[in-house]
Order: sequence, then C-alpha cells, then structure tokens
Amino acid sequence: MIKKNPIIRLAVLAGIATVSIATHAAQTELTVYTAVEAEDLKKYAARFNADHPEIKINWVRDSTGIVTAKLLAEKNNPQADVVWGLAATSLMLLKNEGMLQSYKPQGYDALSAKFKDTSANPVWTGMDAWIAAICYNTVEAGKLGLPKPTSWADLTNPIYKNHIIMPNPNSSGTGFLDVSSWLQIFGEDKGWEYMDGLHSNISRYTHSGSKPCKLAASGEIPIGISFAFRAAKSKKSGAPLDIIFPTEGLGWDMEATSIIKGTDKLAAAKTLVDWTVSKKANEMYNEGYAVVAIPGIAKPVEFFPENAETLMIDNDFEWTAANRVKILSKWQERYDSKSEAK
Repeated sequence: MIKKNPIIRLAVLAGIATVSIATHAAQTELTVYTAVEAEDLKKYAARFNADHPEIKINWVRDSTGIVTAKLLAEKNNPQADVVWGLAATSLMLLKNEGMLQSYKPQGYDALSAKFKDTSANPVWTGMDAWIAAICYNTVEAGKLGLPKPTSWADLTNPIYKNHIIMPNPNSSGTGFLDVSSWLQIFGEDKGWEYMDGLHSNISRYTHSGSKPCKLAASGEIPIGISFAFRAAKSKKSGAPLDIIFPTEGLGWDMEATSIIKGTDKLAAAKTLVDWTVSKKANEMYNEGYAVVAIPGIAKPVEFFPENAETLMIDNDFEWTAANRVKILSKWQERYDSKSEAK
C-alpha cells in the first residue's frame, strides 16, 4: 500500500477550503422584494439555488400594499434589485412611474398572454393567480346560527353583523383585488353601495390578506374574506372550514416579477427572472396555486374548484392600475374607521 504524503494531503485540503471560500465570496447577493407568503420563501430560494448557487437572495417581505408603498417611496433611490411575487396591478403602477427595467426573459413566449406584459418592451411577467374566497368556520357559524353564504351579496345580510373580517385594501393585495373586483362585478356606483352594506357587518379590517382566513380557521371569527391558497392550506391542516367561491365570480390578481431599473446587478437579476418563468418554477407555483403562467402545467390543487380559471372575472388590470389611487383614497375615507392598528 502506498502511503499518502501528509504534506500533500494537507495542501489538497487547504486547496478545497480555499475554493469553497472563494465560491462563497463570489456569490452575488440580490435584494428581492416580495409579498409571497412567508412560509414559502425558503422553498423558493432553495429551488432557485439548486440551479444557481452563485446567487444569494436577501428577501424583504411584507403585504402587497406595504411593499408597493415602499417601492414608490424609494423611487429616486431604489433599494431592491428584483421584485419576485407582487401583484401585477402594483407592477403596472410602478411601470407607469418608469421604475421597471425592460427585459424579455428566456421562456417569455411560453407564458399565457394574460400572464405577461405584451408591450413592445415588456417589464413584468406573471407567475400564478391568487383568487378570492370566503372562509366559513362551520363550528363557530353553527353555534351562532349563521347560514352558509353562497354569494358576495349574501354577506350584506344583517344576520352577519360583526361576524365578518376582511383585509384592508390599502395594505393588502387581497383586499384590493376584492374591492376592485366588486367595482367591476356590480359597477362603480352599485359596487360602493355593496361595500356600504358589507361595512355594516364587518368586525374589523386586517392588514394581511391571509389573516381573515387564519382567524376563521382558529375560530376567532366565523367568516373571513381571504384567498383560496390560504383557505386550502388552513383546511388541509384540519381547520373546520368550508371554502366558498361566490356565485357572482371571483376577483383575482396575479403574482408577478420584474427587475427594478437602476440595479447594479443586472446580470444576476436577469438570471433570477429567467428562472422565475421556467417550467420548474411554474411547477413549484402549482404546489399552492391552481392557475399558473405556463398553459398545461397546472394540476388540480386540493380544495380548489376544478374549474377555478372559469370562475375568475374578466379582470381589467389596466383600469384597476389606473384607478388604484382613487379607489384606495375613497375606501380609506369611507371605511378605515374599522381597520385594526398597524
């Protein structure tokens, strides 16, 4: 047997350590703003890093409205490199402010038309759709004698007074998709009349889109207006929930991705955005969302309706983005008195 020279062995080990340190030091760090559910962030980064260990993601996470406001406040001094998982309506607003980098990622052509910016110089791409839903706690509602609603209109019935929680649209993307969809479903005048009636029954407005369903799942409130991803997750964990998809149609928005103009890490940002529209990424989104950007990828998600996409309203995103400030201001003036403290 030939004995290894210990000096050579030490030199080899030292070389390996040096390579490892150099590789780690060579990582490009991207600051990524997101409104993706907090428990999914480790998964998203791990799946991306399996293909691109040379890029480290530093997440900055909050609810949609807060992330959008933060980006707008930083317009003249951007802190983010990439946005991965923010409402498309928010990105359209940033686009109008000239804050997004034009980029057509590899895989752009495979995306459904409604999941991408189809302008000549696209600045955003969609990931998945999150859709409105009502979380109805069968146990607590039963104790109170509350019938199960089947429509948005049902929620204005005085029997539900102080038994409903929904998100504040100024801080929550889910709250904003609810409000903007009601204005489209009922028409603007009737939509505000509807929200007047609903407001009478609201116990409080939260600053998170998932919180109303979490509170319904825990039994703190019998009815929470939320979104299907959170509803399905809570039901899967054993909560006594019925998930209601109102008959008038479902408001929805898409989570979307973009590069912030002015980043000094453009090459790494493009690598990340390329990955976010890949087949692998869309399969990952489908683990929680029934509708994703690449046609033919999505498989049924437990507790979602099989026809989820057909229940989604014909959402006018351009109108929604253009009227966002006006809608939020009017909502604030009329209903903010019941919002919980931030």
